[in-house]
Amino acid sequence: MAEEVFIPKFGQTVEEVTLIKWRVEDGAKVEQGQEVLDVETDKAIFSVEATADGYIHIGPYKEGEVLPVVTVVAIIGEAGDQFELKEKEKQAEKVTRVPSAAIEEGAPAIARQGGKVFASPRAQRLARDLKVNLSQVTPTGSGGTRITEKDVIAFVSRLPRMTPVAQRMAKETGIDLHEITGTGPRGRVTRGDVENALNRGIVPGQTLALEPAQKPSEAELLQRIPLKGVRGLIAERMAISVHTTARVTLGMEVDATELVAIREGLKARVSETWGFTPGYNDLLGKMVATALRKFPYMNARLTGEAIEVISAINIGMATDTDRGLLVPVIRDADKKSLRQFGIEFRRFIEQTRQGNISPDDLTGGTFTITNLGLFEVDYFTPIINLPEAAILGVGRIAEKVVPVEGQAVIRKMCTLSLTFDHRLVDGAPAARFLQYIKSLIEKPETWLVEIIE
Repeated sequence: MAEEVFIPKFGQTVEEVTLIKWRVEDGAKVEQGQEVLDVETDKAIFSVEATADGYIHIGPYKEGEVLPVVTVVAIIGEAGDQFELKEKEKQAEKVTRVPSAAIEEGAPAIARQGGKVFASPRAQRLARDLKVNLSQVTPTGSGGTRITEKDVIAFVSRLPRMTPVAQRMAKETGIDLHEITGTGPRGRVTRGDVENALNRGIVPGQTLALEPAQKPSEAELLQRIPLKGVRGLIAERMAISVHTTARVTLGMEVDATELVAIREGLKARVSETWGFTPGYNDLLGKMVATALRKFPYMNARLTGEAIEVISAINIGMATDTDRGLLVPVIRDADKKSLRQFGIEFRRFIEQTRQGNISPDDLTGGTFTITNLGLFEVDYFTPIINLPEAAILGVGRIAEKVVPVEGQAVIRKMCTLSLTFDHRLVDGAPAARFLQYIKSLIEKPETWLVEIIE
């Protein structure tokens, strides 16, 4: 009996992957454990291995196609076997999940004007799987009073085909997907289609007349980079953040002279024992965690019609990699010592740069820090990492002449920029939070002794 090769779940948060490259030809002989396919999540590239020895027969899936996890993409068996789509996969080819209201578990009937409409158990199960609101489905069974499985399939087949990412963007921005022509495989609406529609002005309640951009000639075009994988995810999330948040940025200059001195002291004191020198990002991570514990309203997110304040303090640390910006998350950062924070942060940096970090380690953040000081940037306005309420931008530490007690002295100064969502937090509370971080930077001896070990 042939063995199935399917796309495994790469963490709890991954729902779909992009098929990057088949490593073997259709019909090739493979061994169990051999890497046969590369796929890309929104975080990293992973390999799918052969599940048995034998001849591999690849399904109708092309490079660049977006597939849900656990999709069977090939079988391994005898040389004469053939890959056949199962009924479940055939239905998935015809219909696409659409966002809609959830169906109450076990509710066999839907209230309609003029009476009740019943749904068969198979129709209920399929509707739950496809996230279809049964109240929107036209019944054909039992004289128009019973929704059948065929009715659910007919309903979703008339809706725009779309990727889960496009669905999520449409839900966040409120865009009408019926106004978008899909350019993905089999006419599917992709996140790129939604972004292009947003750029053209197809937004809820208004139409913008935009001048078409003049395209460069082929001779002028240096490179064309597809918006997929990590780059596509960054583009998607930044677009959603800009379109859905009420962003305000506060800037504040701080005197980091004492912090620099403290770090130099730590370098001499603990580097040999710890195996690494505590960096400014380690210190900033711990300071922000301390501030979030004191001002919990900054450790929040907006879900639907409610602001949720989170008890766990999970700090996202923006990290530059060859594949783009990734944000590994240090969970329970307020409970970790400086040494523990530094060890975990360095492990994540290594994993992100090698491309093998777990997707679960890149999600669940409640606040993000992004530091561009290494690139001699003094000040910038970071974009909020949704669904978080705020993000802290950190500029370089540079010597400046500043007045201290009436005297012009040289101090090591740094600029902080706090971007926050005004829907969740007002200006004055956000300013108090930033002011407290400033005090921690300028007087590190008041808190550092408690978190050294």
